[in-house]
Amino acid sequence: MGVKSDLYSNFDFEIVDEFLDHYSMMVDAMEIMILDLSKEDMYTRSINELFRVFHNIKSASGYLKIAQMNKLSAFVEDVLEQIRANHSSINEETTNWLLSISDMFGVWKNDLKLDKELTHIKYSLLKLPDLENN
Repeated sequence: MGVKSDLYSNFDFEIVDEFLDHYSMMVDAMEIMILDLSKEDMYTRSINELFRVFHNIKSASGYLKIAQMNKLSAFVEDVLEQIRANHSSINEETTNWLLSISDMFGVWKNDLKLDKELTHIKYSLLKLPDLENN
């Protein structure tokens, strides 16, 4: 039994469907928001939207007891909060790290679609980029 079947057996059908729909939309939007961080006129809006996306994923995955998704989204939310508070731009290393994070959430989107167990988090994602090198 995959993660989607597990969700359907433990939660209301409508809640799971709503999560799957919103999760898919958020994952599809991540890459564009990350790339928009390099545009001075889009930076503030994009960093705030990315923070909101990861906050929403953290909240929903916590409610649905999807532990590894919850932990990674909380980790990324904390990093984004640090970036929002202390930086007015991000460097290439941080952009690449965020793109890799986005890829991981994309893999999980596919795992959910195919009703597989969630792929393990790549350990390289847990190594913070150098946020100070702007």
